[in-house]
Amino acid sequence: MLIIKRHNTDPYFNLATEEYVLKNFEEDSFMLWRNAPSIIVGKHQNTLAEINVDYVKSNNIPVVRRLSGGGAVFHDLGNLNFTFIQKGHEESLIDFRKYTQPILEVLEKMGINARFEGRNDLTIDGMKFSGNAEHIWKNRVLHHGTLLFSAHMPDLAAALHADPLKFTGKAVKSVRSRVTNISEHLKEPLDVLQFATLIHDHITEKYPDAKFLDLTAEDHEKIYELVRNKYNTWEWNFGYSPNYNFKKIVRTEKSGTIEFDLDVHNGIIQHIKIFGDYFSKFDTEDIETALTGVAHQEPVIRETLFPFNIDNYFAGITMKELVGGMF
Repeated sequence: MLIIKRHNTDPYFNLATEEYVLKNFEEDSFMLWRNAPSIIVGKHQNTLAEINVDYVKSNNIPVVRRLSGGGAVFHDLGNLNFTFIQKGHEESLIDFRKYTQPILEVLEKMGINARFEGRNDLTIDGMKFSGNAEHIWKNRVLHHGTLLFSAHMPDLAAALHADPLKFTGKAVKSVRSRVTNISEHLKEPLDVLQFATLIHDHITEKYPDAKFLDLTAEDHEKIYELVRNKYNTWEWNFGYSPNYNFKKIVRTEKSGTIEFDLDVHNGIIQHIKIFGDYFSKFDTEDIETALTGVAHQEPVIRETLFPFNIDNYFAGITMKELVGGMF
């Protein structure tokens, strides 16, 4: 068992590292890692339907899609993540209990009564502190989980508070649970890095062949290449989202009510209709035609609309208000 040391807190790098280790290392591996504030969405989710877009923009929070399924989660430096990558047996590739058991054992040593509940959660007194997900590649299993240790709960709630009325589609929706920090249940004070040390110590006890490993400069170079080509791209983090319909109504004092209805496939606007009681000099079909075939991405939409005098189409509304109505 390799215990791969991880110090980087960049979410794009950390998600890319998991894929790199999964596909390039033959030995079983274990990793502990933390992300700076970020939102990590499941592979099969509609990203825009999972996040509070305004909060994410105003706080410059990175949004990154992971390889595994499951729901969206908020990470910060008070959240510790663990990853097992191991060869699996075909009859038992998906096994959440196996990979969460070491975490439960650590908490038991600390005097905390934690349990595995439901499909993939760890709880304390019925409150969730760990969500887990898995991804299978060939005969290898990537299992990773969150460990809320001292996460800032208001940020978690605000970042993932999306408007459920905006979207309809086939994407997997996140289910919100009552959550708790491990630190709230400690018998004695402990910080997140000390907690990480306890987990590392337990893994070395559990796996006698365990040895620590630092990623090489060559490893880092290849991981950053994966970041550039995949994990830090709009195509992966947003465009990969399943097909969906987006609806939103904007009310402004000067222009009245404007309703946006978008049909989006693979991140591209296939059809858009704009309704409302606004006044206009020109037919808004010009705007609808211009946006058809364009990525549902704010900078792209803004660039597409730049040549238009918006006031001619929506009297009294600003470009910012118009573009904001589509997110």
